[in-house]
Amino acid sequence: MGRQHRVSTLRLVLVLLGLSTLWSISGAISQEKKAESLYKRLGGYDAIAAVIDDFVPRLAKDPQLGKFFAGHSTETLKRIRQHVVDKVCEASGGPCFYTGTTMKAAHAGLGISESDWKVAIDHLVATLTKFSVPEKEQGELLAILTSLKPDIVAPAAVPSEKK
Repeated sequence: MGRQHRVSTLRLVLVLLGLSTLWSISGAISQEKKAESLYKRLGGYDAIAAVIDDFVPRLAKDPQLGKFFAGHSTETLKRIRQHVVDKVCEASGGPCFYTGTTMKAAHAGLGISESDWKVAIDHLVATLTKFSVPEKEQGELLAILTSLKPDIVAPAAVPSEKK
């Protein structure tokens, strides 16, 4: 009975370890689904590219923002579009690499105002809504892009004091 009891105990321990391992794997898979990247939740590269293909022309056609796109060649506009796709892809956890200049350098001297920023964000929200992007993902994407705002929006001019 002693040897048979030890074998039964060993089998029970192995079964419990197996169940414990399966439970851990199941939990890890569940956690992985919960921690799915924004990139994947947005639909991946093609979905991001489709959103940007709608968003950038909205900016270029806007009466307030069109001045930032005027005078660019078709090739330059394609390059801007690709940089935006790459930046959003990378920032949302995708496999892309943004190879453009820094946001600060890319927007230096343009004089982008707080009002310009708001109009652009309104266009982005309209585009995201058009593509039925859920509010949670919209909020996460807007938070990422808002973190870039200090490098995009020109500092407001401080009025000089009268002496």
